[in-house]
Amino acid sequence: MYHAIVFFPLIGALIAGLFGRLIGTKACEYITTSLLAFTALIAWGVFLDGGHAERVQVAHWFSAGDFTVDWAFKVDTLTRVMLVVVTTVSTLVHLYSIGYMEEDPHRPRFFAYLSLFTFAMLMLVTADNLVQMFFGWEGVGLASYLLIGFWYEKPSANAAAMKAFIVNRVGDFGFSLGIFLVFVLFGSVAFDGIFPKVDEVSKLTFHFLGYDWNAMTLACLLLFMGAMGKSAQFLLHTWLPDAMEGPTPVSALIHAATMVTAGVFMVARLSPLFEVAPNALIVVTVIGGITSFFAATIGLVQNDIKRVIAYSTCSQLGYMFVGLGVGAYATGVFHLFTHAFFKALLFLGAGSVIHAMHHEQDMRNMGGLRPYIPFTCAMMAIGSLALIGFPFTAGYYSKDAIIEAAYASTRPGHTLAFLCTVIAAFFTSFYSWRLFFLTFEGPARWGAHAAHAHQDAHHAVPAVAHSVAAHAADGPPGHTEGVAHDDRGHDLEPAHKSDVVADDHHGHGHHGDHTPHESPLVMTLPLAVLAFGALFAGLIFKDRFIGEGMEAFWGHALAHGPENHIMHEMHHVPALVAYSPLVMLTLGFVLAWWMYIKRPELPSALAAQQPVLYRFLLNKWYFDEIYDRIIVRPTKDFGIFCWRTLDIKIIDGYGPNAIASRVLDVARGAVRFQTGYLYHYAFVMLIGVAGLISWYMMSGLPKGTH
Repeated sequence: MYHAIVFFPLIGALIAGLFGRLIGTKACEYITTSLLAFTALIAWGVFLDGGHAERVQVAHWFSAGDFTVDWAFKVDTLTRVMLVVVTTVSTLVHLYSIGYMEEDPHRPRFFAYLSLFTFAMLMLVTADNLVQMFFGWEGVGLASYLLIGFWYEKPSANAAAMKAFIVNRVGDFGFSLGIFLVFVLFGSVAFDGIFPKVDEVSKLTFHFLGYDWNAMTLACLLLFMGAMGKSAQFLLHTWLPDAMEGPTPVSALIHAATMVTAGVFMVARLSPLFEVAPNALIVVTVIGGITSFFAATIGLVQNDIKRVIAYSTCSQLGYMFVGLGVGAYATGVFHLFTHAFFKALLFLGAGSVIHAMHHEQDMRNMGGLRPYIPFTCAMMAIGSLALIGFPFTAGYYSKDAIIEAAYASTRPGHTLAFLCTVIAAFFTSFYSWRLFFLTFEGPARWGAHAAHAHQDAHHAVPAVAHSVAAHAADGPPGHTEGVAHDDRGHDLEPAHKSDVVADDHHGHGHHGDHTPHESPLVMTLPLAVLAFGALFAGLIFKDRFIGEGMEAFWGHALAHGPENHIMHEMHHVPALVAYSPLVMLTLGFVLAWWMYIKRPELPSALAAQQPVLYRFLLNKWYFDEIYDRIIVRPTKDFGIFCWRTLDIKIIDGYGPNAIASRVLDVARGAVRFQTGYLYHYAFVMLIGVAGLISWYMMSGLPKGTH
């Protein structure tokens, strides 16, 4: 059963990748989607059936001396939760992609990549040991690189894929060091060999960088470094927004529900280690809180519909780490579970909007779409309500639980995390409704409507409009924030132009005044399924995940230390704390309605009044520029120096290459004597004979004779 769940996606990837041209595009789509649907049904079956934890042996992997690694599946409640998330979202993304990628000529390769990613993710979540987890970890990194750069003829997609790959290597370096240290401490990388010995190792120290560290704290910090990269946490987050260069279904699969949650899963899986390393959990809490806040601030001013949702993902991942960091591991995993439904819904809903708008992504070129795409509008509204934590939606139960746990915790850093998550709840509500109002409400700003809208705005606040346009155009290197981009990243004219002709992601031109249209059934059906999960997943499963039945549900899948009572204390927080998320989402809605429906001229005026703050947020806190200045450019300059000075001048000029070049020069000179003329050879022989006679005569004279 578990073999089928893991290996069916691999079979689909091999069929589509190796035989795609032979069997045809439609066959690739139907085979890969059918295999994923079958695995999702099995995954839901084992999840609902429950059962005890078990280990499923697949094969003996390798041995090196006393070090032995098996390929096996660790199946417990945490694994079953992740199997449901991965297979469900992947199935719906496969189905959605049949319609979204309909005109792309490389669909077999696309579906092969999707299924390959799913296999790697399933390898990760079923891992029985750290080496197998690292195999899946790197596998999803490779598949992510391939999918982000799927449109490889586009330079921005190639750059985004390289950026994601390189930034993740930074985190993976820490992850690999953490695995090495765990093996040194425990003599094993298998979870069943590590977890029983945690108490024995918890007091050991390890000499590192001239200091004696608590061994478990150091190991957990190194492991968390890997989680920071994969889950796009503060300082290692810069790859996630750029990854929107990939097709929209990729954004839903990788950057909303599955790959970016790998770091959350890893910390939850290793919670027995983190539980005895309280200082490492403090770092997890603080980083998660900061991430939830700063990503939400950037989402306030983004104009690309996918980038707004991308920063929302980054912020929500911060919430998950806050839940893990304060010791309420079940709340972090519960938010991972619910977030998968409503964030995948938002990304696929955004894809439906982009499809309706002929692959326009700039929200300033939208507006008034609700009558044209009412179903997509309803789905986006449901996703937004779940994201902001509207009562009784999925996000309400999981997100509020994390905020309450952060307040109830006594761990250092919990106050910062609580304040960051509460403020982020306000920002999340604001930018979610900003996205909704700019896209579906207000006057239409597309096609023939755009000229009139721009003319009215120009007469109303001409100075403000020009000021905002100037600031919006000042983006980071390689990306112009004030310019609209289509789904393939091609630059369009500024957002106020009415005569835009956008190249869609299939390479066909569509004039900007085409009437928006609803997506086909193959795209809207996944939205309906995800909407059901976004509405009811929290209500249905809250008792199992964080309620009265949680102990029986989780068993030993998550750590529960004897002094960790956070799951009980979080239910006894003051009423003001419990209702703070509701107050924040209400204030965010009111402010967004006031600024984008009642007084639509206010955002431009506010941006003009606060240009420094606006540009700071629009340029994403200048992280890209800072990293470019202190890391990218010096590294590139050092590489150029090594190439030009060390390689060309020294090695090529004086080293082995130089010696080889001199030998060639001598050989070329000697070749000139081989003329092929007899009199030349006779002349040389005569010179040689004369030389020998001269030497003989001179050497035969007594010393001192002249």
